[in-house]
Amino acid sequence: MIQFGTSGIRGPVGETVTAEVALSVGRALGIDCERVVVGRDPRASGEYLQAALVAGLRESGVNVIDLGGAATPTIGRAVAWQDADAGVAITASHNPPEDNGIKLWQPSGQAFDADLRATIEQRLADGAFEPAAWDESGDSESWDASQRHVEALVAEVGETDLNSHVIVDLGNGAGRVSVDALSALGCAVETLNGQPDGAFPGRPSEPKAENCESLATLVAESDADLGVAHDGDADRMRAVAADGTFLSGDVLLAVFARAAASPGERVAVPVDTSLAVADHLDDIDVTVEYTPVGDVYVAEAASAEGVAFGGEPSGAWIWPDRTLCPDGPLAACTVAALDSERPLGDRAADVPDYPIRRDSVETDAKAAVMDRVRETVVDAYDDVTTLDGVRVDLGDAWFLLRASGTQPLVRITAEARDPDRVDTVFEESRALLTDALL
Repeated sequence: MIQFGTSGIRGPVGETVTAEVALSVGRALGIDCERVVVGRDPRASGEYLQAALVAGLRESGVNVIDLGGAATPTIGRAVAWQDADAGVAITASHNPPEDNGIKLWQPSGQAFDADLRATIEQRLADGAFEPAAWDESGDSESWDASQRHVEALVAEVGETDLNSHVIVDLGNGAGRVSVDALSALGCAVETLNGQPDGAFPGRPSEPKAENCESLATLVAESDADLGVAHDGDADRMRAVAADGTFLSGDVLLAVFARAAASPGERVAVPVDTSLAVADHLDDIDVTVEYTPVGDVYVAEAASAEGVAFGGEPSGAWIWPDRTLCPDGPLAACTVAALDSERPLGDRAADVPDYPIRRDSVETDAKAAVMDRVRETVVDAYDDVTTLDGVRVDLGDAWFLLRASGTQPLVRITAEARDPDRVDTVFEESRALLTDALL
């Protein structure tokens, strides 16, 4: 059975992701849609996967708006712009070039939730298909939504004289919108790995510190005010301060959240987020609301009243008053605007720096192990969250035991305000997991 994870269907091309799968998804989606927006990142397989998916949609009588190569947040926003019923991004986001995928979007800009994904899965399992009559097949028209995205970003940031020098590492991906929008906002923009190429020759697609050393060095050795980096489809964004420091995801989350939220509001974050974020927001009477790991869950929480911002340390940032799609170009423009008001490095320095330890343990029975862990922990501790794995809040520290979604592993994370305390908490959590493995 073909299954949609929180990131849709994703995996190796020719194995998990094939033209046959794309055709079937188009047919399944086409059962209750009349108009669908479709786009893709630069991966070479994207062209034929998109063609197969569009064939399935049109065969079902659905009219298709073809965005061609486009950033995922552009696709997510374009669903509402085109008054469409759904959007489809052919992308594997930050995954390596041998992978591709299919992710579905609602008109709100939010990815398909669990119920919508389950409906498509069941249709795929049943082979459900409602072909249109020979003379009622859907049409396809091309539309370049990128300029509309640029215009939206300029309006949302609301400034056109930032006068910042920004280096944008596109990672050979689909994030050109960031360059155009930053330029329209008055920034001097240089690009790194700017040519779209689905083989990602410049660096691995995921914009984490070890993959962005060239960006950090270039920012440090130039007169740039900051650097930003995207993944293959530009739903993620990470940042580098003027001195070349690559900001951790937790620090950037704290900076964005503090700027976005007002006293009494909430910020949606996954359960593996640093305690530093909650502490940084507590100063301004803003609380965190924990979600399972995954931008889909963060977006769901961010759609609730009173939630001003949602973010994942991996680089997915959501401003719910603008879109529920993680929008890397919006994040790039926002961080440039914040830096122009007060340097990003100074903002980052205000965020507490707490020691954190991580490890993982291999097991082929991770579900059963986590069941035993959950039973033990719920009985032994007072403040336990079981949204995704088991997270225990100890007041001055916390730990998380969580099964990997893609590997035969259970991951351990522990953090404390006191460096001497973190080792104790980490060993305590490791012992709980060890006992559950027996």
